[in-house]
Amino acid sequence: MAQLNVEGKTVKAQIWDTAGQERYRAITSAYYRGAVGALLVYDITKRPTFENVQRWLRELRDHADSNIVIMMTGNKSDLINLRAVSEDDGQSLAEREGLSFLETSALEATNVEKAFQTILTEIYHIVSKKALAAQEAVSTTLPGQGTTINVGDASGNTNKRGCCST
Repeated sequence: MAQLNVEGKTVKAQIWDTAGQERYRAITSAYYRGAVGALLVYDITKRPTFENVQRWLRELRDHADSNIVIMMTGNKSDLINLRAVSEDDGQSLAEREGLSFLETSALEATNVEKAFQTILTEIYHIVSKKALAAQEAVSTTLPGQGTTINVGDASGNTNKRGCCST
């Protein structure tokens, strides 16, 4: 469980890490159910991990809520001499897919907090808008604003009897 401050509010996030392992593919729909955000992370030193982003993105879009916030992240930016995926390639794919993008280094803690802050802020805005819309929908249907509610029976019989009297 992670906690971050977003616009003056403490936001708690439960983070699940499948690390792209095949053994998790059988249970991915359970992971996706109820998820409001996803970080698709690839290793900039291993091109196949970048190529797998498309498949994971397809799985997310097939199984998760359509409003899920997705951010693509290239990790290990500290290993410049071993780079197999350019930052431009990552940015281009993210733009084509409508994703936010950031490169990080977990080893050096570069942009890691920024990645979480960015995705949680986007999630916070979406959840806040949904809550506000739901609140407005409820307030427009509440009685007490000139609405008459008749609780008598349809026959017009106003005799009141207990539930068990005959």
